[in-house]
Amino acid sequence: MSDYSDSDKKQDMSVLHSMGYAQELERRMSQFSNFAVSFSIICILSGGINSLAQATAGAGGAAIGIGWPLGCFISLVFAVAMAQISSAYPTAGGLYHWGSILGNRFTGWLTAWFNLLGLVTVLGAINVGTYYFFMGSFGTPYFGLADTTLTRIVFLAIITGGQALVNHMGIGLTAKLTDFSGYLIFATSILLALVCLVAADSYDIARLFTFSNYSGEAGGNVWPQTSGTWVFLLGLLLPIYTITGYDASAHTSEETVKAAHSVPRGMVSSVLWSALFGYIMLCSFVLMIPNMDEAAKQGWNVFFWAMDAQVHPIIKDILYLAILVSQWLCGLATVTSVSRMIFAFSRDGGLPASKALAKVSPTYRTPVAAIWIGSILSVLFVWGSSLVSIGETPVYTIVVSCTVIFLFFSFAIPITLGLFAWGTSKWDKMGPWNLGESMFKLFAVLSIIAMVLIFVLGVQPPNDWALYITVGFLVLTGAVWFGFESRRFRGPPIGDEVVRRQAEIAAAEKAVGQI
Repeated sequence: MSDYSDSDKKQDMSVLHSMGYAQELERRMSQFSNFAVSFSIICILSGGINSLAQATAGAGGAAIGIGWPLGCFISLVFAVAMAQISSAYPTAGGLYHWGSILGNRFTGWLTAWFNLLGLVTVLGAINVGTYYFFMGSFGTPYFGLADTTLTRIVFLAIITGGQALVNHMGIGLTAKLTDFSGYLIFATSILLALVCLVAADSYDIARLFTFSNYSGEAGGNVWPQTSGTWVFLLGLLLPIYTITGYDASAHTSEETVKAAHSVPRGMVSSVLWSALFGYIMLCSFVLMIPNMDEAAKQGWNVFFWAMDAQVHPIIKDILYLAILVSQWLCGLATVTSVSRMIFAFSRDGGLPASKALAKVSPTYRTPVAAIWIGSILSVLFVWGSSLVSIGETPVYTIVVSCTVIFLFFSFAIPITLGLFAWGTSKWDKMGPWNLGESMFKLFAVLSIIAMVLIFVLGVQPPNDWALYITVGFLVLTGAVWFGFESRRFRGPPIGDEVVRRQAEIAAAEKAVGQI
């Protein structure tokens, strides 16, 4: 990159060395690439479409016209607070590192486990969403495929394997594809919006601000029968669950040029652009719907139902193909994120077989073992949890409802710690992206309030089992920490340990050919 000087390179490495880590990964990601990896994981063409029924089968048009920007703002407050911290501590697996430095070994370890569990399960959920979109768009209509556990797992194994292979081959190739993904999402969302507006019978703008209550049978039982207020609040899960994954900008810090500047900008801008383009796309879709009552009855099939009813088949299939590619690239970026989290946690001995998981390939400059283990675990999670049910609900469905709760917990822990650590010896030096104390603390408090709201909404029926899963995980985590990890896990290097690591840093960089 022409604008990445030797001075910039030395500065990036100096910051990394000051935190006790070697430049083993390769810095090949520009500021746009760092933005694109988060923008690709957010992927409004994935969550925004696959989870659309949470709005249309809930509060109707108002769930998009009013609920979408409100839910996006909730995600934005986390991103802004995290951006402040990421500028000061631009490392791979950033959240784990932040949780340790701003708190202690335990809070760092807890952050890592919440984030890691969330990332592995969300990778599985993203690719399952891609599977169901494929089945609805091409698999069943054109190939006559039936939805079976075997079909689902084979499909997941193939697409996840492809995502892992691309990641294996280097951050250069991955960055090029996620850059392309960024442009593809922009173009496809605008094209979909234009097609929806052209196909609409009329423009009933008031529909976007009309509150309905389609809970229960009126909405295909997407939500159980409840009040209009609650069904609107539950609809906020559509934007909140869609606009997540921006922590990928932090996870790829050590592969991003001018990381202290680029990472916070990538994180915040990915949320803002996703919110804007998602709003345009989804409002256009709602305006296209011929009848909101009939749309609500379709439940989870609302997108395909409306597209079949209003859009020309050839145009529809072109859009479906672009959306399907975007969803695959969403999974690709998620593999990047989860593998860097595994790598970062392992190099400090946080996982079983840490030495192998923290190894970086000298040829590809990627954490190969972490890439494949993270990918395999996501497929095994979907397979195993699909075979077991609690009552009539598959364990997969129950765990996925916890996934975003786990991710937002991992965001909230270092933000909360930062609220109290600002200006103390734990955090006395800010990065170049600096909100100032008052503004950061405002966003930190808003993040804590938002976390409470997300948790409350996330454990409501039909996701009430999520409460027991979350509590159970907390109990298990406490048992593992106090039973084993509190004596074994040392956490990231701090103070004199950073100085003692300098020889190891030089050896590690020499091993991968870093000059």
